[in-house]
Amino acid sequence: MDKYLENLNESQRAAVVHKNGPMIIIAGAGSGKTRVLTYRIAHLMNGGVDAFNILSLTFTNKAAREMKERIGQVVGTSEAKNLWMGTFHSVFARILRSEGHNLGFPSNFTIYDSQDSVRLIGSIIKEMQLDKELYKAKQVLSRISSFKNSLITVKAYYNNPDLIESDKMTQRPKMGEIYNQYVERCFKAGAMDFDDLLLRTNELLTRFPEVLSRYQDRFKYILVDEYQDTNHSQYLIVRALADRFQNICVVGDDSQSIYAFRGANIQNILNFQNNYDDVKIFKLEQNYRSSNNIVEAANSVIEKNKTKLDKEVWTDNKDGELVKVKRNATEVKEAQFVAQSILQHVEENEISLNDVAILYRTNSQTRAIEDVFRHRNYNIDYVIYGGLSFYQRKEIKDVISYLRILINPNDEEALKRIINYPARGIGATTLDKLSVAANHYNKSIFELLCNLKNVDLNLNAGTKTKLINFVTMIKHFEIEAQNKNAFEVADFIVKQTRIVKELEKDGTPEGISKVENVQELLNAIKGFTDEQQEKKEDDSLAFFLEDAALASDLDKKAKDDTPKVSLMTIHMSKGLEYPYVYIIGLEENLFPSAMSMNTRSELEEERRLFYVALTRAETQAYLSYSQNRYRWGKLVDCEPSRFIQEIDEKYLELLSPRIAPIAQNKFLNEDIFGSVPQDKIRFKKPIQRPPIKKKPSVRAEFTAPKNLKRVPKNPTANAGPNLFDTNINVGNIVEHLKFGKGKVIGMEGGGANKKAEIQFASVGIKKLLLQFAKLKIIS
Repeated sequence: MDKYLENLNESQRAAVVHKNGPMIIIAGAGSGKTRVLTYRIAHLMNGGVDAFNILSLTFTNKAAREMKERIGQVVGTSEAKNLWMGTFHSVFARILRSEGHNLGFPSNFTIYDSQDSVRLIGSIIKEMQLDKELYKAKQVLSRISSFKNSLITVKAYYNNPDLIESDKMTQRPKMGEIYNQYVERCFKAGAMDFDDLLLRTNELLTRFPEVLSRYQDRFKYILVDEYQDTNHSQYLIVRALADRFQNICVVGDDSQSIYAFRGANIQNILNFQNNYDDVKIFKLEQNYRSSNNIVEAANSVIEKNKTKLDKEVWTDNKDGELVKVKRNATEVKEAQFVAQSILQHVEENEISLNDVAILYRTNSQTRAIEDVFRHRNYNIDYVIYGGLSFYQRKEIKDVISYLRILINPNDEEALKRIINYPARGIGATTLDKLSVAANHYNKSIFELLCNLKNVDLNLNAGTKTKLINFVTMIKHFEIEAQNKNAFEVADFIVKQTRIVKELEKDGTPEGISKVENVQELLNAIKGFTDEQQEKKEDDSLAFFLEDAALASDLDKKAKDDTPKVSLMTIHMSKGLEYPYVYIIGLEENLFPSAMSMNTRSELEEERRLFYVALTRAETQAYLSYSQNRYRWGKLVDCEPSRFIQEIDEKYLELLSPRIAPIAQNKFLNEDIFGSVPQDKIRFKKPIQRPPIKKKPSVRAEFTAPKNLKRVPKNPTANAGPNLFDTNINVGNIVEHLKFGKGKVIGMEGGGANKKAEIQFASVGIKKLLLQFAKLKIIS
């Protein structure tokens, strides 16, 4: 037996040594699929298959590089270099370099990135004299991208009345013309965008059978990683290339299909067995990554999905710690809990910050985490993957710049950022003139703007009016800022400048994310002012900006080799693993997302996303949610995510006391209805069957029913304070209608001003005036 085969379990070995025919490897989380794929290729080469006849497709260049290195260790580096291995786009670009002349493209065609494409579409829209508000370049590009990935060419578009009508309904009837112009301009420039690399490959293999035949002969063995993430265009290319020999091996996990928003089609992996005859199925079900409690907790959630392949993921690893669930009062308290927990693990378990990941559904959730981590009480180094630090994002810097200019009107960088945002017709040429004149007169740009009548800048009347209006707006903001706290000023400016309205015009996921980020900034400022007011300290805009500026500077001080906690979205975490994982913001409408609960397929993808998040953890997983969260400066109630409730409770440990459900009193006295004589009953009571014993709902353990108010049994009774106990002493256990049960730890005042200091399990310590608190003594 080859030595590398000794490192495989029985299921892995069977998948590696099987040689011919179609096969699917269903690989559960942490089951070693990369090792199997790597050794399978090496085994084919050791068995006499020429490296030039093997095609291996991956989704990241990093995965391709790592696999080649591993294969090189088995068969030799030189031979491994002969493999056709890489991402879909890189491999198909290589084919198009050789065969693109058949489609009229030069071998050195340019590959446009998204910015190139947006600029080109923007030029086309301008030349066609279309309304830029209706035809936003990014939205148009997104629409064209979806066409291409669904193999809808320009010709197919015009042959599809439904598509044409759909664009008319959205007031974009010229979409087809823009699409046609875009394709022609790319062709004329000898360029392809990323979507073209797939579309043009399909066109090449369809229109030129001799080319297809040549590559079918070349690729006698085809292997596809992460098959659950393939889109329709990729699926058709792979099927065409594999059609002759049908030695195709696909590897994937339907439970980790989370990229539908990119066009991924889970049906590709679910229907693979229907596309080929005599498909061999191999299941990698042993998880080597996570503790048993984590594996079983994840299994208990994903089994709720109806659309899935049969598999039973298991592990020989120790049970380990239970999955811990933490209820928090707010997102700030949530961030503080995460910080305290991490520092405790660092101290007690001697772990590195590199061992910790914090996962979240949306990028905007980093704000509270970042603020707490940078606080001097914690000072935790961190790195954000797949996104900028919260305060470095453009939309955040735009709002902050408006606030900075109120404190210091001579802040030139802030002024340059906001003078034409949102667009108010003050172009780059005008700004250049202002900068030159400001240097000439040794004044700031804002000082110059305040004296436009006395300075000759060679500006037309219309531009001068716009600049005067801008100055008037800023001075109006300055007046408002004099008597308002930081949040009131920020909220006022965001509304007056209509920044959110501007961002909402971009209907793409990126645009929605920017709106959420502005919302999170307002939440941060609201939290700051509330905290400062509670401490009776400075809640002004100037103090907030100083605080934020100092916090931002801490980011730059962290060295590259310093251990850091990893922050990332769950989508970004796929394929990674960490000993300690915190999944935050597990609340309904946040995770699962409110935008992903319209259909069962959307909800099931959200559940798969949670499965991916949970299975990133090796040793310990924390699930965290907030009872309240700021939304546009208002504190709103939150409900725990259904995904927490779907985990079998025997794998969970609740770090917060359970909230007892509020008893429901009868609203009416049943005596007022009298009784019904038995001889008058016309319909007999049905036969009573024993009640079906249902598993107790986990939901009641996490939250209490909302909006229920205690109503006196006697509706005519006085509902005032005398219904409740006021003779309360230190040590009593009492119950409050809103806060639940708590212990009296202190008393102060007397008579009508008598107060009780109470430690509540749900909200911490509260001071309540007894005559209005409506407390009931339990013991």
